[in-house]
Amino acid sequence: MPPRPPHVARPLARLLVAALAALAAGSARGASAEPPIVIKFSHVVAVDTPKGRAAELFKRRAEELTGGRVRVEVHPNSTLYKDREEIEALQLGAVQMLAPSLSKFGLLAREFEVFDLPFLFRDQAALRRVTEGPVGRALLARLEPKGIVGLAYWDNGFKSFSSNRPLRTPADFRGLKVRVQSSAVIEAQMRALGALPRVLAFSDVTPALRAGFVEGAENPISNFYTQRMHEVQRHLTLTEHGYLGYAVVVNRRFWDGLPGDVRAQLERALAEATAYANRIAREKNEEDLAKVRAAGTTVVRVPTPAERRALVRALVPVHEQMARRLGEDLIREIHAAAGFDPERP
Repeated sequence: MPPRPPHVARPLARLLVAALAALAAGSARGASAEPPIVIKFSHVVAVDTPKGRAAELFKRRAEELTGGRVRVEVHPNSTLYKDREEIEALQLGAVQMLAPSLSKFGLLAREFEVFDLPFLFRDQAALRRVTEGPVGRALLARLEPKGIVGLAYWDNGFKSFSSNRPLRTPADFRGLKVRVQSSAVIEAQMRALGALPRVLAFSDVTPALRAGFVEGAENPISNFYTQRMHEVQRHLTLTEHGYLGYAVVVNRRFWDGLPGDVRAQLERALAEATAYANRIAREKNEEDLAKVRAAGTTVVRVPTPAERRALVRALVPVHEQMARRLGEDLIREIHAAAGFDPERP
């Protein structure tokens, strides 16, 4: 077997060293006078986002509720691991907790890409019926054989398209290089519009837009603003065509090894952080939209009803295209739970 090239070997070596350090710390815990249990919580967005704020609340409440028996170290903005590294780091035990976007779990269980179907959720109520119901719970359970326990869903918000040219009709997307997450569903969505999807880590998006490597993106407004994309994108169309949410997950061996009372206290802290995250998500997106408008660097448009209908007609066929990949039964179940109606997106 040929040796790994250096650019592959280095990140893997870093993950293994971190995992060994975590195991050593765990062994030392039993030999000393009860040092705190350390939870490294890594994520890729800014602190001043719904996920960033919720992570900080979880840290505070976890440490309060456990009386200091747990210390949570939050590493935001890809300062510890990037998109493509963090799930592997969790499986190896180099970090204990993550909240990746749902698309990223497609590498472990492709069914998670069902959340990426365009115009699937008409409103928050439709979304809650999925994330808080049997479909959402069944999807989280699919992670356990991979050494991961899914604990909760956190909102960011609904995505809108940005570009350096106006995006009014499906024809306006033709030939546009658009940054996407790694998701077969999102790539199919962009191709349905005639755009050219480009998979990039989240931390690389703004530099890539600035350099012209990509020309557009899709994001909730909080990500668009906090990553300063409004400084490099002249047009923003409020399509709200897709959902971006997160699953809060932990390393299964770490979670199962916690004392029962500590695990219960962490579950309570997480329940509080989840309620907070999902309450502030829409507020934060509305606040940041006002900031984008005030900056004056980006033209913000709301699609007309006719423009929205044209976009729906172009994108809803992606649901049928993805049936073989995701499973017809799953798509039927999530359509039923969400009350999906292509005539009333």
